[in-house]
Amino acid sequence: MSGQAGRSKASTRLAAVLTKRQLVPAAAVIALAVTAGCASSGSSGADAASSLPAANSASLPAGSAAALQEAYVSVVKRTLPSVVEIQTSSGLGSGVVFNSAGDIVTNAHVVGTATRFKVLLSDSASPRPATLVGRYLPDDLAVIKVSDTANLRPAVFADSSKLAVGDIVLAIGAPLGLTSSVTEGIVSATGRTVSEPSGEGSPGATLPDTIQTSASINPGNSGGALVDLAGQVAGIPTLAATDQQLGGAAPGIGFAISSNTVTLIARQLVASGRVTNSGRAALGVGVSTVAGSDGAPAGAGVISVTAGGPAAKAGIKAGSVITAVNGTPTPDVQSLSAALAGLRPGDVAKVAVTTADGHHETVRVTLGQLPSS
Repeated sequence: MSGQAGRSKASTRLAAVLTKRQLVPAAAVIALAVTAGCASSGSSGADAASSLPAANSASLPAGSAAALQEAYVSVVKRTLPSVVEIQTSSGLGSGVVFNSAGDIVTNAHVVGTATRFKVLLSDSASPRPATLVGRYLPDDLAVIKVSDTANLRPAVFADSSKLAVGDIVLAIGAPLGLTSSVTEGIVSATGRTVSEPSGEGSPGATLPDTIQTSASINPGNSGGALVDLAGQVAGIPTLAATDQQLGGAAPGIGFAISSNTVTLIARQLVASGRVTNSGRAALGVGVSTVAGSDGAPAGAGVISVTAGGPAAKAGIKAGSVITAVNGTPTPDVQSLSAALAGLRPGDVAKVAVTTADGHHETVRVTLGQLPSS
């Protein structure tokens, strides 16, 4: 089980599910558990117009409204060439040109199990062939590469730690196959930890430090760009929320993987096709959800322990059940992942365990790093 460094101080549960924004048949969904984090925030790097709520632009003085509109137009013109459509045998998604060598970063669930793709640039009707460079499933990221690098325009990535709630952002991608589509909104929250569903070629993942946005994220947006008014990529749109009670989309609730996470992982995939420095904590166990006598989830059952790993050194054995981390209950695998998401390698965690013989104990575990992909 794994998690990434963060400063989560509170958590809430929403009656919603997340759906990956890739256009694939019969997309699966699961219940959403959101952890409200306290990631550092500040200036987004955008110009002064980013502090103006988009919804109120009509009531602004004519000069201000015109300036804001011009900022939108300028950002789209500057960033649109860096966002591509990715076609696979099972559907489509979006991607962002990472460098001039032909590397394109996207979501792992967009590429699925495929190794060959077709990439369509915003100014071309002829797709270019691409091949897989590498995937990192824990962060739902992947890199593919086109051999034809003509006219590629690499994106500029922002420092996502400087995003502030209220910053205006634009989501650019190919929703529903509509290449080069743009939606706008604001940064609704930063530092969210969300769990995404499993699907074709993707086991699902717990994503820490995501950006919540009101910019519409629709099927096909996955892997595209969430850009600020400076024209820099602040995140990769990945998930949208669905209201379980109403049975439809939950408007204005979408999530993007932060650009700092994207660049950390993508650079390693480009260099070697693998990730050796994930920055994500690990217990060194394989787990599955176990049910109590009432049939309700009762903990994360340990089915395997990595020899010499953090859990093994702390005395945790297969057959035990992990019920809490640092006082946070972990009734299932998803909640254990979320609890670890606020921690980093080297942190010492207090792990509550019920042993195979029914003994309850709390052990101190010095967390390791998630194994390389």
